[in-house]
Amino acid sequence: MTTSKHLASILVANRGEIARRVFRTARDLGLSTVALYSDADEASPHVTEADAAVHLPGNAPSDTYLRSDLVIEAALRAGADAIHPGYGFLSENAAFARAVEAAGLTWIGPPPESIDSMGSKIESKRLMAAAGVPVLTELDPAQVTEADLPVLIKASAGGGGRGMRIVRHLADIEQEAELARAEAASAFGDPTVFCEPYLATGRHIEVQIMADQHGTVWAVGERECSIQRRHQKVVEEAPSPLVERIDGMREKLFEASRAAASAIGYTGAGTVEFLADESGKFFFLEMNTRLQVEHPVTECTTGLDLVALQVLVANGGRLDPEPPPSVGHSIEVRLYAEDPAANWQPQSGLVHAFEVPGVRSTFDLLPAGIRLDSGIESGSLVGIHYDPMLAKVISYAPTRDEASLRLAAALERTKLHGLVTNRDLLVRVLRHEAFLAGDTDTAFFDRHGLDVLSEPLADKDTVALSALAAALADAASNRASARVQGGLPSGWRSVTSQPIRKRYLAGDDELEVAYALTRSGLAAEGYEDVSLVSSTPSQVVLTVDGVRRTFDVAAYGDVVAVDSPLGAVALKTVARYPDPLGSAAPGSLLAPMPGSVVRIAAKVGDTVTEGQALLWLEAMKMQHQISAPTDGVVSELPVQEGQQVDLGAVLAVVTTHEEENS
Repeated sequence: MTTSKHLASILVANRGEIARRVFRTARDLGLSTVALYSDADEASPHVTEADAAVHLPGNAPSDTYLRSDLVIEAALRAGADAIHPGYGFLSENAAFARAVEAAGLTWIGPPPESIDSMGSKIESKRLMAAAGVPVLTELDPAQVTEADLPVLIKASAGGGGRGMRIVRHLADIEQEAELARAEAASAFGDPTVFCEPYLATGRHIEVQIMADQHGTVWAVGERECSIQRRHQKVVEEAPSPLVERIDGMREKLFEASRAAASAIGYTGAGTVEFLADESGKFFFLEMNTRLQVEHPVTECTTGLDLVALQVLVANGGRLDPEPPPSVGHSIEVRLYAEDPAANWQPQSGLVHAFEVPGVRSTFDLLPAGIRLDSGIESGSLVGIHYDPMLAKVISYAPTRDEASLRLAAALERTKLHGLVTNRDLLVRVLRHEAFLAGDTDTAFFDRHGLDVLSEPLADKDTVALSALAAALADAASNRASARVQGGLPSGWRSVTSQPIRKRYLAGDDELEVAYALTRSGLAAEGYEDVSLVSSTPSQVVLTVDGVRRTFDVAAYGDVVAVDSPLGAVALKTVARYPDPLGSAAPGSLLAPMPGSVVRIAAKVGDTVTEGQALLWLEAMKMQHQISAPTDGVVSELPVQEGQQVDLGAVLAVVTTHEEENS
């Protein structure tokens, strides 16, 4: 591979882990780096890691990272001579690419004309059909009939599952299309949507392509990204288990992908995405004219640095005639700040601790082991303005089974305090017999039960032991404090009288721990087979039915995180004297997250039915429907469209007919 010109400094027009990923390669290439940051991102790791950083005032993407004029001005002001767009935001915006080039900067991406060609999913499918690439039928939402159902409404611009809606009933299509348009306009600035037949089950297969300016087009292995939620990928791997199983499928996929790239004169890194069935038949979905979130699995199996290749191509360099072969297996999971058991509800707040064990590289290639590409660190604040993805954890191993189990073990032992995440769900998926068998279509969560897969790894016995460990660590902390202050030790009793009692909430369940520390050892109600080995404010060692168990304990105010090989447990200390004013009125609908009220579909006095949509809250680039919990009348509606609300704020109150008449 050769290059023809020299760059000195790169601005990354993005944030979080993708900015950090590009910075890592830039440092390897001897390039200086420039970061951008909004108000919310001022303390983000990507800002401190860059050689220079430019502030974009505001928080909303439309005021900051989507302002192409401000981004280019920042690059010029910081002395950058190239812009890497990352993914999302302006990465597939042809007008931005043209503006970058017009400003005399190097655009590290495909030609603007190629972005235009693929920027509209409607037009791109027509182009691909003309190039001989198989496509699904396009439907106009206004002309969908009963015979066409079910259909999938999709945003013509952008990706990431935003602007997508499944419609199974004809009566719903107008409202769902309107919601899809609103979400697409918010995320991409383009409200155009279209429909295509919805395949409830299928395999999402994509091919990484890399093309230079001299006619060489690589198909750099395929990835499978079938396990999804809300049409967004959750688990990605290379190679695809389906493609491995079906003779000749890989060659056909690669041929179609090279044809797609050649048809539009593509250069740089891109991904051609297909929907396949179990027989190996596949259809073109879209082409992403940028680097993908899941690119690390291709890097791990090929040894290529895809960002370095992007820089090479942007410099006018040549690729080798053929890409290297793929070796081994790599799996990536997306760690999200969300609660899968609560309909994937996004979470926000402070990350008290984030430690992944056994990480052998960060943002880098690795021979075998665990790679971490993270946008957060311990102490990071996760806000409501951006995607809830926290990090990508990637494994690489000689076999798929080894990669799966190694990644599951690393996730299970990860210390992640302060937020509810999808970590336990990911572990259950990676260890699921269907996943290990390679049976991973897009209906995985529906088929195997999201309620089962999202159950905590820690069972009730583990929660109870963790609560005991939390109480004993608290007692150890009190003893240490008492010694410093010259007082009496807490928790120890020479003669047992009344036990010490501590109450905790684990989710919705309340636990009471009653114990005493006597000359004979630990005496705890309901823990007759448990004895105490040692306790400090941060670690408690117990013997449970003759087996020694170690619990690491960390307290953050009234929140206590307990980690052990049995599973992570988050507890909340229950106050001895609860605030009587702390509960909301019956029928109150509380904000499940901080966000913005984007639409209200009811007014005070309206009679509503259970499940009826009352309003929509936008947070982390997704819209969330707030529905009536029961039949009744809207008695209070204290919010208005455009209003920002905090977690737990009252959005509406629905009074039942019985309450209204009492």
